[in-house]
Amino acid sequence: MAISYKDSGVDVERGYQAVKLMKEHVKSTYTDGVLGDIGSFGGFFRMPKNVKNPVLVAGTDGVGTKLKYAILANKHDTIGIDAVAMCVNDIVCQGAQPLFFLDYFATGALSPEKVATVVSGIAEGCRQSGAALIGGETAEMPGFYPEGDYDIAGFAVGVVDEKKIINGSTIKSGDVLIGIKSSGVHSNGYSLVRKLWGENMEELEKYDEELGAKPIDVLLTPTKIYVNSILELIKTVKVKGIAHVTGGGFIENIPRIFPDGIGCVINKKSYEIPKVFKIMQKRAALSDEQVYNTFNMGIGMVVCVKKADVEKTIAQLESTGEECVVIGKTVKGSGVKFK
Repeated sequence: MAISYKDSGVDVERGYQAVKLMKEHVKSTYTDGVLGDIGSFGGFFRMPKNVKNPVLVAGTDGVGTKLKYAILANKHDTIGIDAVAMCVNDIVCQGAQPLFFLDYFATGALSPEKVATVVSGIAEGCRQSGAALIGGETAEMPGFYPEGDYDIAGFAVGVVDEKKIINGSTIKSGDVLIGIKSSGVHSNGYSLVRKLWGENMEELEKYDEELGAKPIDVLLTPTKIYVNSILELIKTVKVKGIAHVTGGGFIENIPRIFPDGIGCVINKKSYEIPKVFKIMQKRAALSDEQVYNTFNMGIGMVVCVKKADVEKTIAQLESTGEECVVIGKTVKGSGVKFK
């Protein structure tokens, strides 16, 4: 008796249907650099001609266990924004303009409608960051993922003029750290988040008086994409370093931009910490050091500038719709200290 690929759990027709449904989302992200069309074995992108000494900058990431809440809530149209944000926010820290993005979607049994909905979010993230979605992979893996589950990851490639690379090498003691506010928890720490908020959808969809919202709405808020604001900022201000506050929070991410012999002092009272972080710290009985080493605490990006450029930096960021605040300064030493 013959056993077909479909009999083993993989239906190639579903894959064809998924590609058909996602085509318009993909095309909506195309920029002048895109060559070819969806369906080729490789994605083609023409290097921009306005960059004198182009250096490619690449970043890859996923959205972690935040996916569990998207699956539980049956809400799949924003999780793709998270996937793009986690990658493009990383590469813009080096001053790179995102050029293109590729995604990887894997599931046990392919639902063309679901994957197309996820890709609609990826396309939205690409449009927000100016990146073209030039390809990806949809993998059907029966027996590997539980029913209804899926995973998503991706990578972005950007370009920066070699002489304009931002790497933190000029940071010195006395420079100022400006925090750009986050849209919420973003896409890190969700293994702990799920322990604290649980996975009971009935409870997650109830209005929480302390939180001032339905928990599921807060926990599925997409990661903010900072690309346009940062690219506009570096046109007008000499930014010394930029840190994307992801896994590891303040304590691991901010020092990554400092040269040897430089640390920083963060003023915890410089801004109002969003309720969701206060509630989680209380529920988990976390010390300040632990919570600032896990979550973004309401700050998604940190830019380092010299003291004389602070007002100009804040004004520029606010002109592009960002909320920002001076959160600290650099000092001689190492690591992050709080006051």
